[in-house]
Amino acid sequence: MSQLNVSIMGQAYTLACKEGEERALQEAVTYLDGKMTAIRDAGKIRGNDRIAVIAALGIAAELLGSKAPAGPLSDLTMSEVKQNITAMHAVLDEALAAQEDLF
Repeated sequence: MSQLNVSIMGQAYTLACKEGEERALQEAVTYLDGKMTAIRDAGKIRGNDRIAVIAALGIAAELLGSKAPAGPLSDLTMSEVKQNITAMHAVLDEALAAQEDLF
C-alpha cells in the first residue's frame, strides 16, 4: 500500500491506495476538489458535508450518464471495461508471440 497526501477544499487528507495507482487517485482528488470548489464558490450551498453530498450526486449522475443504456457493456463500469481490454491485450500478445518466431 502507498499513501498519498492530498488537499480537498483546503483540508489535508492522507489516503491509502495500491502501488501504481497514485496517479489515478491524484486525478480523482483533483476532479473532486474542482467540483466541490465550484459548488462552494457558487455560494448557494454552505457546509462542507452538504457540498460533498452535492458533488457526489453530480459525479454519480455523470457516471450513470456515461454508461450505455443498452448493449453488451451497459452493466460494466469504466474500470471493468479497462480491465477487460487489458486482459484482451494480454491474450493477443500471448497468441501473437508464437507468430513472431515465423518472421
